[in-house]
Amino acid sequence: MKLNKLGYIILTALLISSCNDKKAEPAIEKNNNDTIAAPEIAKTDESLKGVYKADGCDISIEITETKDGYHYFLKTNLREVKGKATFSKNESGEQYLVLEGIKWDEYEGDISNEEESDSISASQPKELEIPVGIGAGYVKDTLTIQNYGNAMNSYTKISECGLKYIQLIKK
Repeated sequence: MKLNKLGYIILTALLISSCNDKKAEPAIEKNNNDTIAAPEIAKTDESLKGVYKADGCDISIEITETKDGYHYFLKTNLREVKGKATFSKNESGEQYLVLEGIKWDEYEGDISNEEESDSISASQPKELEIPVGIGAGYVKDTLTIQNYGNAMNSYTKISECGLKYIQLIKK
């Protein structure tokens, strides 16, 4: 019985002394080099500005930053468009840039959402609204635009380029 009491006392003393030896750690995340890690989005925002050019198509996009946010200038062999660019990041960390105000060249809609209809409504075609705004994925100085869809969701965003995925690389 004395041995159990002695063991209990020693164990309690060790636990108390080990708790007192801990130093308070600051609540700042550190990387492997023990330097404070800056938020990744701040680094990305800084490198977003610049001129991006496509290989295989005559398309360029210039991204600038003003006090109001980001702006773009899209230039192809047929048109030049200016507007606001919105940068975002989703929960999984994927980064996107939306070029607002650019009307898609063609849009026939998503046929997987069509409901079965009777013969009267089938004879009257539904007028589809053409989407506005072109989204691009952003990874390491490259913007990627899915330019057209498929038979189930037929669309073309920029008809001046026949590529399915337009990759614009920062120059």
